[in-house]
Amino acid sequence: MQIDMRESITWLRAHLLGDRSGLRDKPVWVYVMGAEEWREYSEWPPTGYPEQRWLLQSGGKLSTAMPEESEPDRYHYDPADPTPAVGGTGLSISGPKDNRALEARTDVRCYSSEPLNHDVEVIGPVRAELYVKSSLEHTDFFARLCDVYPSGKSINVCDGLLRLYPDHPVPENDGCLKVGIDLWPTAYCFRSGHRIRLQVSSGAHPRFARNLGSGESLATATTLIAADQTVYHDPTHPSAIILPVMG
Repeated sequence: MQIDMRESITWLRAHLLGDRSGLRDKPVWVYVMGAEEWREYSEWPPTGYPEQRWLLQSGGKLSTAMPEESEPDRYHYDPADPTPAVGGTGLSISGPKDNRALEARTDVRCYSSEPLNHDVEVIGPVRAELYVKSSLEHTDFFARLCDVYPSGKSINVCDGLLRLYPDHPVPENDGCLKVGIDLWPTAYCFRSGHRIRLQVSSGAHPRFARNLGSGESLATATTLIAADQTVYHDPTHPSAIILPVMG
């Protein structure tokens, strides 16, 4: 708290009084989770963290290799039993939580790397590009990056949700939807021996209002329609999570 107050006073002096003597040489100050240390950078996002694509594979795997031909994964999302929110940004449900019970649900798909043989440091914006289909025009897709410990504990790092409407996004020639989901930026070190995991589902209730599937206004909707969702991972549909990884 004392450090935060000093930072605030220094910022106010610089911008109200023109006294920049107390400002740091590098204005960006970031806490790197996993490494448990503060870092200073000249800009945000910092340089030296090029994007790296981690691609979904068959069998719930995740790697930097191009996927082979494979059947897509499917799950059923029912707004009468919405996928719950576990951790993340918010009030009473916020912060890092163990996601194992959530990941055991049939309406959640997980894709995990092999245990890492070295630390992987991710600092900057994170996004997912998924090739999907849905039985409904009105539906959601939720993506979450997790750190899986050697014990099996799965801790949420950052996530995001995208609501789909008719022709938003516009279908590809084969009818697939290429869905881009912005996850919150992060600063995280995945330790050696841990796994990188991507969760894919269609909700995080009540943090995000559940999509009822009918297209009716959320304020007055009374119709609930379940969705059958398909997630592709093949050379034509290279679904991936894109991480800014230390070069």
